[in-house]
Amino acid sequence: MDNQVEISVVIVSYNSCGVVGTCIDSVIDIDDAKKEVFVVDNASTDGSTGYISKKYPSVNLIANEKNMGFAAAVNLALESCKGGYLFLLHPDAEFLPSSFRPLISFMDARPHVGLAGLKIFNPDGTGQESFSSEYPGQKYAKGELLGLNGSLAWVLSAGMVVRADVMRQVGGFDEDFFIHGGDWDLCLRVRKAGYGIGLIEAATLVHIGGQGERQVLTADSWKRRLVAEYAFYGKHYRPETVEKITRSYLMEAGRQILKLRLFAPFYRDRKDSAEKYARCQAIRHVLKNDILKKDT
Repeated sequence: MDNQVEISVVIVSYNSCGVVGTCIDSVIDIDDAKKEVFVVDNASTDGSTGYISKKYPSVNLIANEKNMGFAAAVNLALESCKGGYLFLLHPDAEFLPSSFRPLISFMDARPHVGLAGLKIFNPDGTGQESFSSEYPGQKYAKGELLGLNGSLAWVLSAGMVVRADVMRQVGGFDEDFFIHGGDWDLCLRVRKAGYGIGLIEAATLVHIGGQGERQVLTADSWKRRLVAEYAFYGKHYRPETVEKITRSYLMEAGRQILKLRLFAPFYRDRKDSAEKYARCQAIRHVLKNDILKKDT
């Protein structure tokens, strides 16, 4: 019993060599809990695996030959994790407390909580949207999500503590969610299994955010998020609810595009208005060419 691992830290990395060391450093020297640390590298090309294996020999490094996505990478580590709790971290996050006790004590005292998130901040100290009381599109799904435990809907996977047995009970992450949306889906399935979602306010993270996607166009990021939303909708909402969401998105995107066209000469921040226009066009493109055509 004395050798039992209390917490398994799982970090999924992709081309994050410049930041993953800070993330590992923030957890590896904490000695108030029996822990193990896994880094799953999704076929990075920036020397991440060599850097990690050389500087952190105590870390369990899993080097994938292709980019499997976040969900599949966590599931792969889950097969080897021995901890009673899993602590999921993004590689561009830094765990601030020098103790795992707030995490373990919170979960130990609340057996009805299946997973919990942390308060997450930007490097400048401002807060990030790291939890919510509603799922995407939930306002259109009246009556479809009744009887769930707790008031929190989801917490961000950048800093998430999960009971290992609950994670295995629900089958881990759904690997159809490559990057976005997996945390919404996992949290909802945990709640459907009878558990609540918690928020550990005594533990915090600094999250740079988007480190692996800095070179990706804003419109493309929105396309990926929208596709993930529709994967979530199709899995958890009725078809008529998804139709309502689609009509609402198309109408709002159309209104925004018209507004941006009319007032473009008067905007001081031309870059911001151009990005908003690109996002709206991306939404319309995905809905008309990917979502609606798929349903016909």
